[in-house]
Amino acid sequence: MSNHVLFEEDGALRAGTVLAATEASCQVELPGGKRVKVKNSHVLLRFAEPSPAQLLAQAQQEADGIELDFLWQCAPQEEFGFEQLAHEYYGRAQTALQAAAVLLRLHSAPVYFHRKGRGRYRPAPPEVLKAALAAVERKRQQELLKQRYAEELVAGRVPEPIARHAVALALRPDKNSVEFKALEAAAFQCQTTPLRLLLANGAIASAFHWHRDSFLAVHFPRGTGFAADLPAPTEAADLPLADVAAFSIDDSATTEIDDAFSLQAVGGAMRVGIHIAAPAATIGRDHPLDAVARARLSTVYAPGVKITMLPPAWIDAYSLNEGNVVPALSLYVDVDPESLTALTFETRVERVRIAGNLRHDRLDEVVTEEAIAAGRLSECGVPFSSELSFLWRFARALLAERERIRGRPEPLGRVEYTVAVEPAGAELDQHAHVTIRPRRRGAPLDLIVAELMILANSHWGGWLAQLKRAGIYRSQSFERGIGRVRMSTTPAPHDGMGVAHYAWSTSPLRRYVDLVNQRQLIAAATGAPAPYAPNDAELFAIVSAFDAAYAAYAEFQSKMERYWCLRWLKQEHVQRIGAVVLKDDVLRLEGLPYVMRLPGLPALTRGTRVELDLLGADEVDLTLQARLHQVLGAAAEQEIEEEELADIAGAAPGAPGPGPSPAPAVDA
Repeated sequence: MSNHVLFEEDGALRAGTVLAATEASCQVELPGGKRVKVKNSHVLLRFAEPSPAQLLAQAQQEADGIELDFLWQCAPQEEFGFEQLAHEYYGRAQTALQAAAVLLRLHSAPVYFHRKGRGRYRPAPPEVLKAALAAVERKRQQELLKQRYAEELVAGRVPEPIARHAVALALRPDKNSVEFKALEAAAFQCQTTPLRLLLANGAIASAFHWHRDSFLAVHFPRGTGFAADLPAPTEAADLPLADVAAFSIDDSATTEIDDAFSLQAVGGAMRVGIHIAAPAATIGRDHPLDAVARARLSTVYAPGVKITMLPPAWIDAYSLNEGNVVPALSLYVDVDPESLTALTFETRVERVRIAGNLRHDRLDEVVTEEAIAAGRLSECGVPFSSELSFLWRFARALLAERERIRGRPEPLGRVEYTVAVEPAGAELDQHAHVTIRPRRRGAPLDLIVAELMILANSHWGGWLAQLKRAGIYRSQSFERGIGRVRMSTTPAPHDGMGVAHYAWSTSPLRRYVDLVNQRQLIAAATGAPAPYAPNDAELFAIVSAFDAAYAAYAEFQSKMERYWCLRWLKQEHVQRIGAVVLKDDVLRLEGLPYVMRLPGLPALTRGTRVELDLLGADEVDLTLQARLHQVLGAAAEQEIEEEELADIAGAAPGAPGPGPSPAPAVDA
């Protein structure tokens, strides 16, 4: 009596013993003891012997010996049932075991036999079979290649295809590629991550190269160079020459000098000249270089890395370098020398002679408030000493007026840091030397530049709004606490600055927004039609693209500063360091632009100084492991913007924290 059945369930073949049956179904006990209800339509074969478990085992062994090519040749060309093919293969007296063996073989070979129903198949057409077999062979070869690549990676070697695409494999891999599958398998075997395995094997030279090259892969996939067929710089035609001797104030590393100043006595007033490099005098909206600048949107600044928005030849042509006569957009402000109030404003497009380039890092220790008050600048050999003295007084008056409008003082005196790496680029970064220099915000030279840039940006923003000409503005509202700075095409107050309007216009060599606004200003100053209309859709696109790019560039700068801070600690063999509590368990290391979390830190007042023992650093995650050595107790006077504290509080542990909080003047 055939009391055993072979049936199909969820695409799998099973065998069991029938315990009970009806016209539509039967109850079957599987070899493991489990009982299932099986529809009669799902039963493919009924048999009396051997037992279900033996049938499946013996049939599988028999099926493994059936050659698929021969079985395919024996099969009818039309649709058939498995028992029909078993008759052809074994003869008409085939056993249940042999029928089951043919069924198992058909079921396991979808490339050769296409399923048409339970127990029914059709042989694949010759051309389809050929293509399918080729695909199977390719997959087999890929699996062998994956295994070979993985074995090499585990052994510490890097296969050339993986080395060639190492950054892409760690950053945004094609997860179906042989290279990534091999890398993933090797990383799993080595109990690490794909990125760290690539670093350990030298496929990525160092953590520095990872941070830099992953940024470039996302934002500069075609490289950082400029096309060779870009037009050469052209001179602005027929611009008048200003009767001034202008000078700039920048750091020594600055190569894109956007702004310079001059001072003249005119009648009973002092005429302050704010001169901004004017590439927009020749780089119009349809100029070939506009597409280049718009693609980059800003110069990228980071320790050891600098990627300019404009080609070097154009920067050299328009940068306000000492000894050059260059096109400039100038704002002349007549100032009452006693009250230091601004009397009149005039914007001109002209050429300006640059008489000098002053450098912060060389003069900050000499140009102090005390030296200015005592009239000692000229004795110290400081160039433009009388101009600096008056501009400092004027800058202080501008600051006082902004503070009055803001309703609170600016956080002056906070120390920021310049991270320098030598040699520049640091291709062999293990041999690079890191220097970290402090710079005090609100020092006289810094204050002069900051306040005059704010004055120019706020006046020009208001002028564009008054003329109802389109512009790109920055605004901030304090109505509900300290809001984020927003960029839009609609003029609005900038409460953080304490000004009614604010439009970035003073850095056109390194920010695309400033270049766009400068085009509008030059057109207004010369009476020409505005290049951009108020409803120009391109302005909205520029705002969106610039916000995204500028944020990404700032994040990269912060990452690189954190990386080089860790390298500096290693370089200087620092094992213990002071820190200041910013909020809860968030600390800023003393003397470094590095913010970190220290889990388990006891509740301490903001500004409390502590001392940390440094235990280790992770240059990939940019984190520092430390433990509290002692609480020093004395509270340091720290001016920390609430907006910065919000950023810190929102930072995930282990994520790169914010760098030094810039004074609002940096928004200039």
